[in-house]
Amino acid sequence: MTDNARQALEHLRDTSQFQWYVIPLLLIVVYLYAVEVERRNWNVAAAGLALWGMDWFNEIWNSLVFHFSHRAPVWGATGRSAYQILIGLNIEICLMFAVMGLAAAKMLPADRHLRILGIPNRWLFAGVNAVLAVGVEVTLNHIGVLTWDWSWWSASAPYLIWLVGYLPFFAVCFWVHDLPKPRDKAIAIATILGIDALAGIVFGTLGWL
Repeated sequence: MTDNARQALEHLRDTSQFQWYVIPLLLIVVYLYAVEVERRNWNVAAAGLALWGMDWFNEIWNSLVFHFSHRAPVWGATGRSAYQILIGLNIEICLMFAVMGLAAAKMLPADRHLRILGIPNRWLFAGVNAVLAVGVEVTLNHIGVLTWDWSWWSASAPYLIWLVGYLPFFAVCFWVHDLPKPRDKAIAIATILGIDALAGIVFGTLGWL
């Protein structure tokens, strides 16, 4: 086991690390979604939940990598946190991803068929947002709060972080945003979060998370 993985495990689901700032952060997230619901802006609200659900999917398989390798997750969250949920996910990251999809959806042009520089705008925005997210990850890794212990997942190979870590987040986020009916959005969100919940229950019960 790597030192980084061991450090992350030391605080895994340790409630003694709790800090009160989590409560106002949670209320801010709830308020942001409440605003979209009040405006009946189902596109943005659904997009936010879709991206959040995609992150949970990634965090679960990342934990499974650690469980089966007995060495390290693909990425680990270290440093001070109010609550370490999974080896690569703390409460601060979780709340951040809950807002990221809302922000990304609000940047989208109203016309989903619009091309920018000949590129469909949804794919262009997904790609650019993924690049920016990778830039943030590289910075967090540099200061030592987001750890990478596998050579194929590093600042020297950022294309994999871009392709696997973030591009699917924004692609699904925008796809759900553009679904024509609220019912379609609800089904998509229920499917994503349902898979996450099932995986969390099954693998958590087995002690793999």
